[in-house]
Amino acid sequence: MKEVIFETCGMPLEVLKLVESEIPEPKGHEVQIKVIARNINPSDIMFVRGMYGITPKLPSSAGFEASGVVTKSDDAGKVPVGTRVMFTAIGTWREYLCIPANLVIPVPQGMSDEVACQAFVNPMTAFGMIEKSGLKSGDWLLITAGASAFGKFAIQMAKAKGIMVACTVRQDSQKDYLKELGADLVINTEKEKLQKMIAEQTGEGVSVVFDAVGGVLGAKALASLKSGGRMMVFGLLSLENIPLNSGLLIFKNITVEGFWLSTWMESMTDSERKTVFKSVFGFLLASDSKVDVGETFPLEKFKEAIVAYETQGRNGKILLMS
Repeated sequence: MKEVIFETCGMPLEVLKLVESEIPEPKGHEVQIKVIARNINPSDIMFVRGMYGITPKLPSSAGFEASGVVTKSDDAGKVPVGTRVMFTAIGTWREYLCIPANLVIPVPQGMSDEVACQAFVNPMTAFGMIEKSGLKSGDWLLITAGASAFGKFAIQMAKAKGIMVACTVRQDSQKDYLKELGADLVINTEKEKLQKMIAEQTGEGVSVVFDAVGGVLGAKALASLKSGGRMMVFGLLSLENIPLNSGLLIFKNITVEGFWLSTWMESMTDSERKTVFKSVFGFLLASDSKVDVGETFPLEKFKEAIVAYETQGRNGKILLMS
């Protein structure tokens, strides 16, 4: 089988390579999956660079999220051959892999592989952060990197709850589309002053910030919170930590906390997780929900896919297909 691996951590275009490997055989509690579609997330790139919360065991394949079809069932027959599944695993940029049967999620009827391969990380994170934030109808939410896949999901989910949404972009071309999704205010931080526009629109500031960028933009987003506001940090696209203003934390009673999907999912009961899956999948299958796909590439053209992923102003997910 073909798989994309790295033997040392570094820039993906420099360390990733395509190799031929043996097709893995499942253990008794595992299923074998032919991988059909994989999306490229920021976490995939950070993992290859050795900068993610999970340390690679080298050599390793890249990628965390995918969809496919079961080609060999587990001994108990929990997931029959032919079942279309979505899943997260370490190293999905390969043609086949084996994972425990209890970790795969059957793809709902009517959901394409292109949607299924991105149906977990970003929409689940958006749903979880909105739930945990405590935001209510009429409250203001600020999302940094609003044109990201996460941002687009969060905008749509927040608007369904009546939450007012502001978000940041770096390209004017992204403004109209995000407003069509439901954003009330879209700020190009390359040209416009974030804090000034937030103050003019909201009066006292936003209730919650979802920050995926960090660095200077993260600091400006923090300063856009109203008294008693809350920043939820889930990414570091700038690769720079937020320079925290202690005065803001003290005198405006602001809190800053992290959010990691794995931790949130592990905190729930099986029943609670099923309810979350039902809600998120219902959203993804709704006729008025928008799930963007930018370009698709065969696995062996992973380098072209990474170049497309890194293109500024890109709209839609970049997928690797088999």
